[in-house]
Amino acid sequence: MNIGIDASRALRPQRTGTENYSLELIRHLLGRAQDNGERHEFVLYTDRIPSPELFETLPGYRVQAMPFPRLWTHVRLSWEMATHPPDVLFVPAHVIPLVHPKKTVVTIHDLGHLYFPDAYPRRMRRYITWATRRNARVASHILADSEATKQDIIAKLGVSPERITVVHPGVSSVFQPVTDPAALREVQQRYCLPPSYILHVGTLQPRKNVLRLLEAFALAKERSHLKETLVLAGRRGWLPDAIERRLAEMKDTVAMVGYVGDEDLPALYSGATAFMLPSLFEGFGMPALEAMACGTPVIVANTSSLPEVTGEAGILVDPLDVEAIARAMQQVCSEQALRESLRFRGLAQAKKFTWDAAAEKTLRVLETESPVGMVGR
Repeated sequence: MNIGIDASRALRPQRTGTENYSLELIRHLLGRAQDNGERHEFVLYTDRIPSPELFETLPGYRVQAMPFPRLWTHVRLSWEMATHPPDVLFVPAHVIPLVHPKKTVVTIHDLGHLYFPDAYPRRMRRYITWATRRNARVASHILADSEATKQDIIAKLGVSPERITVVHPGVSSVFQPVTDPAALREVQQRYCLPPSYILHVGTLQPRKNVLRLLEAFALAKERSHLKETLVLAGRRGWLPDAIERRLAEMKDTVAMVGYVGDEDLPALYSGATAFMLPSLFEGFGMPALEAMACGTPVIVANTSSLPEVTGEAGILVDPLDVEAIARAMQQVCSEQALRESLRFRGLAQAKKFTWDAAAEKTLRVLETESPVGMVGR
């Protein structure tokens, strides 16, 4: 079978959640097909020439690099679908092109924009709403990152359950506990960090509940004189004035280190006293899984998909309750026995999520799709 994959998001130089999902799943799909002796041809459609190291060790695929100045998906990729269609198209992290095979599988990562519309700039919210609804309407099958997201797609988009398969993302093998003191110090020095810190990883935007996280940290600091600094790792996204002002006021106790690549993230996680992800909404919450895989105690929101990801391995808090978030910070930072318990449980929980399992399940979905012509919608 000829399987086409929109790999454009996997090639981004600074990958975050959906881009890393795309890259890891593509890599493991190629590897899984090879291991199983599957006779599939994979075509990776890209908007640029990929770096050789991304897929160089994996046979059984070819790259169709198609640089194009604007509207790559709906013009250039659509043209490729019209002239040289694969048997099935997989879109792991983007919108389905206007012209596409009738058998097209797409991943819908979350519907946070429907639950918290004010957390997005208006233009971004309109595009995401249009793209997500269209994906749900025209895809022959949908992958959801979590059971929570599947139920959202059913309830909010009216998709029948039979058209949705839950495929939990995995955690990359690079995310393991870093115990070498020299390696930990090197990363801390590179980012000018103190020895003790609480960590948040993710693009800084309102959906991440940044303002309440800052208020909770200030409250915990005032009450118990925490020695930890709050470290915010991730690109600066859209931030309202209220968050910008609070960040400026807390510049002495909050460190913003910007985007951190996978080469440094394991040590950054491992050196943290605790990891915080009290997001208003997450389709999966990859940083929480990465933190657990590195042995870092996690504190996450008790909503959306996060309880599904952390199980009983993390502390769950109401993301709207500043007091509860502050109390959890104080508890984890002050109780070593609790940290050790969370570390042990987190390491065990993280092992339940593998990219091999995700690729195997995804491949089975793609194999059930049969080539039935072209449509343009």
